Amino acid sequence: MKPNSAKGTGALVATFLEGAWRRDPPPLDLSAEVVERIAPLLVPTGAGALGWWRVRDTELESCAAAEDLHQAFRLYTLESRLNKTKIAEVFALLRAAGIEPILIKGWTVARHYPDPGLRPYGDIDICVRQEEFQSAERAIATLDPVHFKMDLHSGFARFGVHDDEELFKRSQVININQTGVRILCPEDHLRVVCFHLMREGAWRPLWLVDVAAILESQPQHFDWNYCLGDKRQAAPLINAIGLAQQLLGAKVPGPSEELQAKQYPRWLVSTVLKEWGSPTPSMLGRHDASMLMHVRRRKDLLAGLRHRWPNPIEATTTMSAPFNNLPRLPVQISNSLFRLGSFLTQLPGTWKK
Repeated sequence: MKPNSAKGTGALVATFLEGAWRRDPPPLDLSAEVVERIAPLLVPTGAGALGWWRVRDTELESCAAAEDLHQAFRLYTLESRLNKTKIAEVFALLRAAGIEPILIKGWTVARHYPDPGLRPYGDIDICVRQEEFQSAERAIATLDPVHFKMDLHSGFARFGVHDDEELFKRSQVININQTGVRILCPEDHLRVVCFHLMREGAWRPLWLVDVAAILESQPQHFDWNYCLGDKRQAAPLINAIGLAQQLLGAKVPGPSEELQAKQYPRWLVSTVLKEWGSPTPSMLGRHDASMLMHVRRRKDLLAGLRHRWPNPIEATTTMSAPFNNLPRLPVQISNSLFRLGSFLTQLPGTWKK
């Protein structure tokens, strides 16, 4: 692996983030020059505070890049305090409308870290039952969009789960600012976080660190049989856990036979390292502007298309393809054609807006 290649740089990012979610991370054997090189890759992807956690109380704390990492930590700490208040307000609002939501991602992941400033989250991600979605939309529309960045989901299909009632049945309520907030049980929480990582192509290091942090926070009674469920649906989960083990040194308590015997595809790790080591990851910027906006403006059209070309992990996950060693190009083409068809179907209605 060439040290200056994207894969080589990605490998340095993985080494740097090893154990970064722990209260006491392992010793760091990297030079100040390496930290200066990878810090600009961490801050834009939300892993800047984790970088600070790794260099604090070490000789690297005084290097130039450390201040950028420290600043990210300060910012995320402040935002975490504000976001807890907002979450409580949103749940009170929805319950007043007769809607029982479930909080996912964001704060539910951040609570597995030793400090709230280590895991940033901008949006408040809420899932509601499909029949309550429109009512939830109307309730949330009353909030100030400047202060409340909401991501409302109808059910859990987007996260690879189709039995909403089972998730609600197994969910639990915890207290945030004297407000009961419903979250997923540990097994479903891990499934959702892993599927989200893989569906998004694992291009953000922070998301894999999330998986590692959750794995090492599991209760003793964690039910692996329920968590893995159907073997085909469990493929993204199993491969996400494998990535957390191989790249970040995550410890999996009481792994099942499926995890112990798993052989991971050759392209899996290399895809992640290329994403992490690139200054322009494949999906970075995809959500800055819709494809329709690119078409209308005819500006940066090629960039819009490039950011929508799925990497092998995204394509395999979204197309429910097997995680094997066969070439990924056919799966990537299929995924692109599927999305193109969906875009063309919606185009006549959205073009008039």
